[in-house]
Amino acid sequence: MLFQFQLLCLELSKVYQSLSRTKQLHALIIRTHLSHDPFYATRLVRYYAASGALHYARKVFDASPSPSVYLWNSIIRAYAQAHRFEHASSLFNRMVRSETKPDNFTYACLIRACSDSYDINGLKLVHCGVTVSGLGLDSFCSSSLVSAYSKLGLVDEASRVFYVTPQPDLVMWNSMILSCGNFGFWDKGLELFSMMRRMEVVLDGYTFVGLLSGLKHSSLLSVGQGIHGLCLKCSLDYNDHVCSVLVSMYSRCRCMDSAHKVFSGLFEPDLVTWSSLITGYSQSGDYGKALSFFKYLNMEGNRADPILIASVLAAASQIANVGPGSEIHAYVLRRGLVSDVMISSALIAMYSKCGFMGMGTRVFEAMPEKNIVSYNTLILGLGLHGLAAEAFRMFNEILKNGLVPDEATFSALLSACCHSGLVKDGREIFRKMREEFGINARAEHYVHLVKLLGMEGSLHEAYNLISSLPEPVDSGIWGALLSGCDAYGDTELAEIIAQKLFESNSEKTSYRVMLSNIYAADGRWDDSKKVRDYITEGQLRKTTGLCWTKGFNGSA
Repeated sequence: MLFQFQLLCLELSKVYQSLSRTKQLHALIIRTHLSHDPFYATRLVRYYAASGALHYARKVFDASPSPSVYLWNSIIRAYAQAHRFEHASSLFNRMVRSETKPDNFTYACLIRACSDSYDINGLKLVHCGVTVSGLGLDSFCSSSLVSAYSKLGLVDEASRVFYVTPQPDLVMWNSMILSCGNFGFWDKGLELFSMMRRMEVVLDGYTFVGLLSGLKHSSLLSVGQGIHGLCLKCSLDYNDHVCSVLVSMYSRCRCMDSAHKVFSGLFEPDLVTWSSLITGYSQSGDYGKALSFFKYLNMEGNRADPILIASVLAAASQIANVGPGSEIHAYVLRRGLVSDVMISSALIAMYSKCGFMGMGTRVFEAMPEKNIVSYNTLILGLGLHGLAAEAFRMFNEILKNGLVPDEATFSALLSACCHSGLVKDGREIFRKMREEFGINARAEHYVHLVKLLGMEGSLHEAYNLISSLPEPVDSGIWGALLSGCDAYGDTELAEIIAQKLFESNSEKTSYRVMLSNIYAADGRWDDSKKVRDYITEGQLRKTTGLCWTKGFNGSA
């Protein structure tokens, strides 16, 4: 009979745990008076937990007169996996007070619970418990600690555990490399990778995933290409996970030809890979391809998530053609996603940038729930269209609804003041931001304020304000003042500002063109020509203008 129960338990562990099947097994065990047997109690707890019936699992545990360490581990793990971390911690404390000594699996479960709940202090306490219990060098506990510290961004703590482990397993190596990459230490990840190769540790796909995840800037493209070459040598070019991360890496590095080549080699790319490619095209300025691949994604029968839809809407807004954006809006309506705050905010931004502020307002008004991001997006759009009074009304509505304005809120309000020439209102908003709401001004706030001061001719006040800022001052702030000098023909101050810009290695052609125009307006033709000649001879080129009075395809 016992053998039959063991077979039944084994069979249940291999298939999907339905609650009814577990209850049948439980009833059979009760009838045969085996419900207090730790072996069957442990399995019942696991099966109930797997089917989501945590209250039944707890009843089985509480009915056990003398729980084994395996039963304790099972119930603690069940609560931790259900994200009921306080109950898991409470059970562990009970276990410590009982005569049952926690083992490495107990601590590993608690470590995972702390990382899932982002409880750094709890994780450090459990780490102390591991050390005191003599399990500090246990590979299972060490691997769990490295993974947990890595997930929480505590790279130094993870490193200390890693380097005292006598024989780190592959999971630990991969966790450390991924941690270094995720938190900006890609060079340390490469060092660990080199150590792995010297120690002849067998690499797998996750090793390369960790390395590639840390390459987040176009300057690291050559490093990424070298790792790609190693992937080919290790015959991992057919690993879907590795290829997906390669697409992401090339997209982040703005190398879209390589990203598309890797993408084309995938038999069935997942949504993350599609998103990486589409977002890469969008961020590289190839908005047409971003929209085209979004269409291909839907033709393949895949369903885009809100993050990808918002990214594609951002691409649609950049081409200043409402057609593609309105098609995506229709897609959103068909999918029933219009209530998603992220998507609705992206729709508002798209319509406002394409000149259809009325549609953007209608999307906002139809939102069942509005957060500060959706309000900020609407205020920015209203400001761009010169509707400063409406923007101020939205700000009052934010306060009335109990929402807390943030940096972006005030940046949008100051932008509205700039577009409507409301200097006095802009000054007051800047004062309120710092004094009433305790928000420190950032570069974009100063850019707007300097523009407003320039509008009323307070150029020297703006100059003194900028001079009081800590170095280095953002070039956009100086550029805003240079624009004011252009408007008022203040050649002397313009030369000082231009020198500041050139000393900061800001080689934007528009600044030199502006200075040339200031010289020309003052009748200093020779100086104007010198600046123009520098632009030409220095191979600086002004970005070609694009007229949006024609369609996106160039047709009238």
